[in-house]
Amino acid sequence: MKDKLNRFKTFDKRLGCWQVSFAVFAVLLIIYLFLIQVVDIKNYRLRAKRQRSSRNFIMRGDIFDRNGIKLASDRIYYDAYAHPADYDHSPEELAKILAPYLKISTATLVGKLSGKDSVITLKKDIDRPTAQAIRKLGLREISLGKKNTRIYPQGSMASHILGYYNFDADIASGVELTAKDQLEHVEKNVQTERTPDGNIIYNFSTDPVATTSPLKGKSLTLTIDTAIQHICEQELYRMVLKRQALRGTVIVMNPKNGEILAYAIYPYYDPNTYRNASQLQIKNWTLTDVFPPGSTFKTITVASAMALGKINPHTKIYDTGKIKVGWWDIKNYDYSQRPFPGWITLEGLFEHSSNVGSVKVAQTMTSQEFYSMLKKFGIGSKTGIDLPGESVGLLPNWTKWDSSTHASMGYGYAASVTPIQMVSAVSALANNGIRVTPHVIKYPQEDEEKKIFTTQVMSAQTARNITKLLTESINNSKAPIKLENYNIAAKTGTSKKPKENSAGYSNMLYTSIVGYLPASDPQVLIYVLVDSAAGGEVWGSTIAAPIFKEIASQTARILNLKPDKK
Repeated sequence: MKDKLNRFKTFDKRLGCWQVSFAVFAVLLIIYLFLIQVVDIKNYRLRAKRQRSSRNFIMRGDIFDRNGIKLASDRIYYDAYAHPADYDHSPEELAKILAPYLKISTATLVGKLSGKDSVITLKKDIDRPTAQAIRKLGLREISLGKKNTRIYPQGSMASHILGYYNFDADIASGVELTAKDQLEHVEKNVQTERTPDGNIIYNFSTDPVATTSPLKGKSLTLTIDTAIQHICEQELYRMVLKRQALRGTVIVMNPKNGEILAYAIYPYYDPNTYRNASQLQIKNWTLTDVFPPGSTFKTITVASAMALGKINPHTKIYDTGKIKVGWWDIKNYDYSQRPFPGWITLEGLFEHSSNVGSVKVAQTMTSQEFYSMLKKFGIGSKTGIDLPGESVGLLPNWTKWDSSTHASMGYGYAASVTPIQMVSAVSALANNGIRVTPHVIKYPQEDEEKKIFTTQVMSAQTARNITKLLTESINNSKAPIKLENYNIAAKTGTSKKPKENSAGYSNMLYTSIVGYLPASDPQVLIYVLVDSAAGGEVWGSTIAAPIFKEIASQTARILNLKPDKK
């Protein structure tokens, strides 16, 4: 009996302990649930709100040329989806209802609507009126997804400058990439809560105006002039087709402020259908690929020597027609016709494009001096243009120059440049010795000092001296670029094209010309480069110069430039 009482007492103690434990557990559970559900220590409400939250639909800003002509904008399209789990109608009934709106045959729609996927794509890229008509049908099993599509009203015009934008992959090129932040910037992006099917959950803090107003990024204005751009593309394309060239470019820039008025590139593509374009078409090779500039580089050689005080405008050079430097014989291009020109002026050096004269001018400078001047001109450095993918070019350090490198540099062969580098370098001659960052985006005044920089390359007097020599070399010659009302300072160039997979040069040529007008007060700088032209004589004067002349004439008319020829 006593043992039995002891067992009851032990059981009572254990039961009491269990009861206390359960009571403590219940109290702790209640406290925990209170903290979770009321105090929300785990931030579940915030997490749920985030899951329901979404940003309003944002449209990218428009892109305009300098005169307000629209070059790029957003268009809204819709994708139609079916949700089999919510079917209130049979596939056959839905097909009959939707066929007239989707412009798809009933049989095809039945096949799609009978699919086993949880979400079925019926049609993509539906316009807004059609989407609104489908919404009015009140079909619970059909949803419409809203999306942006970038359109380019001018087609392929300035395609490499504008670039393209892929909304699905968030991939861009051209100014669509470099100006992405501005094009997508909105002053106030309101977060809204939505149901699983996309409907807005309204509460006391929801702003009905903000949730229904479409958000749009800032618009962007380019420095490009559509009229000049059209002429450049037209003239370039005409010559490329006529001479079966591989590629070409024309760049027109205001040398005083660095604004690019036109930037034509061949081969081109239509950014509206960029998916159909090849990488060769999409690539902006004028920023990435380098080439030996040839005789256009002689302007930089002579300007460098004059800036250093090695020569002056009245200096004469003894041109022997051929000169041996190291192991190389360097000849003038017309050596067979003019084997011994004798004493020549700097004007004559430019007019007859003397290789020997340029080598001798280069030799008046030490390698270090010449290299330092080339760096001031921006050779071997990025120009800072507001387009993606720019190359630095190729300029070996002066410590690696031998006598042949130094000599070849004088007439445009030891260095390799991009077209935009040549534009930037020569612009210093047209702008009183100051080189300005080339750019295609028109910046507000408060942003200019952050984006656009100047470099004093030489004195204003030296720049004017070179301009005068170039102008006289054109006026006193049979140059095909002469205009009736304007003096032009310019230099043509022809250079051998390096082989792609081995040392040496191919039998193809780069033909180019760079110049500016009016020479007395330069407002426009034009650079033309054509790669691998064929048929007939291939020189800068026969391929690039005719393009230059037509563009110079038309640009002067469009900009109403003041004539400087009497």
